[in-house]
Amino acid sequence: MFPVLHTDRLVLRELTVNDAQAILNCFSNPDVLRHYGQNSLTSLDQVRLIINNFSKSYEEKCGIKWGIELKGQAGIIGTIGFQEWSTEHKRAEISYALFPESWGKGYALEAVNKVISFGFQEMELVRIGAIVLTENDASNKLLTKAGFEKEGVLKKYIHQNNVSYNTYVYSLIN
Repeated sequence: MFPVLHTDRLVLRELTVNDAQAILNCFSNPDVLRHYGQNSLTSLDQVRLIINNFSKSYEEKCGIKWGIELKGQAGIIGTIGFQEWSTEHKRAEISYALFPESWGKGYALEAVNKVISFGFQEMELVRIGAIVLTENDASNKLLTKAGFEKEGVLKKYIHQNNVSYNTYVYSLIN
């Protein structure tokens, strides 16, 4: 059964096909993608396939992705989750994206803290990593606030829109 997580203001729940339009809107928005390291999503069919893949990833214990909802309001304001989950090595990488209208309100930190707690306690992770474009000031500040330590730079690690970007590597150790 997919774990539903609650914070003071948020519900983190499984993504469904009903979220497809919201995900398409988010991940086709140039402001969101500017620092995300992926190309724009282009169709609802593409999003439905991605949602299906998230479900498979959880079943296979190699990833988990939640939709972020405000308590008492239907519809997601973003996504958060782990990919590159290795039960053998007890590690995963965290990633998150919020819709621009939800930026600057502390929702990302609230969700990140809850997911970190879940990762360490329920998934028995020892290490949570993060890869962030060096230019992504908001995300770099958020990870530092959440207790992550910057380990180094991966040069030309992410290629997006015909440009290669350097990234910081972060870790949080339980």
